[in-house]
Order: sequence, then C-alpha cells, then structure tokens
Amino acid sequence: MRCSMALSFNSCLLAKGRSKQGKAVEWTRKDLLKGLEEFVPIYETRPIKNNMYGMGFDHSFGLWFMARWLKPDLMIESGAFKGHSTWVLRQAMPETRIISLSPRHPEKYLKKGPAYVDGNCTYFAGKDFVDFGSVDWASMMKKHGISDLSRVLVFFDDHQNELKRLKQALKAGFQHLIFEDNYDTGTGDHYSLRQICDQDYIRGGGHSCFRDSDEARIRMKRKMFWEKAVDRDELCGGGEEWWGVRGYMRDDFNHSNKAISYDEHFQNSRFVESALDVYWELPPVAGPSLTHQTRYDPARASDPIIEDGRFGLFQRFGLARLETSVFNGYTQMVYVQISASS
Repeated sequence: MRCSMALSFNSCLLAKGRSKQGKAVEWTRKDLLKGLEEFVPIYETRPIKNNMYGMGFDHSFGLWFMARWLKPDLMIESGAFKGHSTWVLRQAMPETRIISLSPRHPEKYLKKGPAYVDGNCTYFAGKDFVDFGSVDWASMMKKHGISDLSRVLVFFDDHQNELKRLKQALKAGFQHLIFEDNYDTGTGDHYSLRQICDQDYIRGGGHSCFRDSDEARIRMKRKMFWEKAVDRDELCGGGEEWWGVRGYMRDDFNHSNKAISYDEHFQNSRFVESALDVYWELPPVAGPSLTHQTRYDPARASDPIIEDGRFGLFQRFGLARLETSVFNGYTQMVYVQISASS
C-alpha cells in the first residue's frame, strides 16, 4: 500500500484506509456517528475516571468501536497501565478472551486508586511479564484454541518503536493491529507509522527546515494556539534532519534512540508499504470549538467525526457532559491490516 498525504501542510494527513489491493475499512462516518452515540453512556461508567497518562475519550471510543466491529476471537494488548484499555476491550466484546502483557500488573495500582483487573484475561504482567516480541505466539495460539490468526486483534499501547512491533506481528502471523500513540513527525517517545509514512516522495509529505519557508512561518503561528504543535526548531536537527524526531528513531519511552539517515527512513517506509493492506487513522471525535481541547493541532489530523459548529449534535450525544480534559489525548490512533509481501 502506498502511504499518501494531503496536499498542504495545513491538512497533512496519511492514507485513508486504501490498500495495495484497493481495500478500505468497511465502516463509514455514519457508522462512527452511530457508535459514538452508543459509546458515551458506556464511557461514563468507566471505573477509572481520571486516566491521566492513559487513553482519553477519543482513543477509548476508537478502540471500542474497532474491537466491536472486527469481533475478534482473541484480543491481545501490549501495555495495560491501570487497566482502562482492558476495560474498553471488555465493553466491546463481553465474552472474548484477552491476553494482556504489561511490565506492571494493573492490580498494583489499586493501592493508590481506581484500576481494572479483568476476570477473563490472561495476564503476563509484573514478575510474569513477557515482552510481545519474546512470546511464543504459535504455542500461545494453540493453547487458546486459535487456528485462524485473522480472528485475532492486537492492540499496542506500549510506547515501543512501531516498526519493530510491526515486524514482530508479521513474523507471528497477526493481521489486525491497532497502535494507540501514532505520533506525528517531530513528536513522541517512539518511532511511529505516521512518522515512517511521512516522506518527501509522498504528496504533502516531507518538511522544509529553511527558516524563512512558508512551513516555518505556519508552524510558528500554530504553536501559539496548540500545545503539541511543533515549530521549525523542534522539528529539525542540527543537520536539518526532520524525519522521526530530529533525525532520531526513538524507542522504549525514548529510553533508547538511534540517529538514522534519510535513506534508512526511506527504506523503512518502503518496507511498511509492502506490508500494509489497510491503514486508517481514527479521526478526532469532535472539532476543537466543541471539545475546547488545546493540545493537538487539528491541521495535523483528519476531519473530526462531529465537525465544528455542530453543537446540537455534540450535546445530543452527551459529549458536552464530559470533562474537557478527556479530549486532550488524541495522537492519531491507527488501525492497520497487514500481510507478508508476496
């Protein structure tokens, strides 16, 4: 699949679910609206009301919607934190088994406040933690009675290099993946698919490090309004390396990072394109004039499900009842369907 980006910086947007076979996601904006109306009252029952450093409303909705739509026979999550994402998966699929991999068991957070531990979940956490890339998935699938890997959904919220995770998932034979933090170029603590797809040869991709460029001026202005907007000095390294984060491929919560050349970044994109059947970024649930979020730059995201100006719909769905802070966690959550290149 060819990653594609929009024409201008102001609406820089990655591929909208097209594939090397011409496939797209099955769901429509109408389906998203219907799901959104259903999800709000579910979200209001969440056990962890203040999920600081975890998923906010947008990504909680996205995970719930996609899990419910795909109806997997098994769900795997890498990175559970306090268990909010486990709870979201459980709301989507009440009877489906979950495998959760997390360095710290969610139950450990119960000592300090709300957390969620699921009764139908196999935890590899705490002293039993195993990294996703070290699991014997063939044996694990056999143990869980899974013979069709297309019936498995894998959710990554572990802040690891997404190229690494993609290769590990391909090797294991998994096809349906969701990455929670799909950081934009110049941001984040790990190398993301969105960063990889940002290339000079993509229409609308690539960036200018020239200080007097139109892009530099636009970035400086947008930085005044959006907390996570990236200006020219944040985007570009000393040698004008704009790819990844200032020319670095970050990994493991940025505890590990490696300087890469543009050629290596380019080759990474060609590999990812060869593996992608579908790439779809979750849109923000609503425009910033409705949510009052001030963190992510809407120019770097797709059009929201509920557009600015549609306050009646926003209110009717119950979104106006939610705390403003729950809309501040959007980072381009992405669903991908993958297969080995022929």
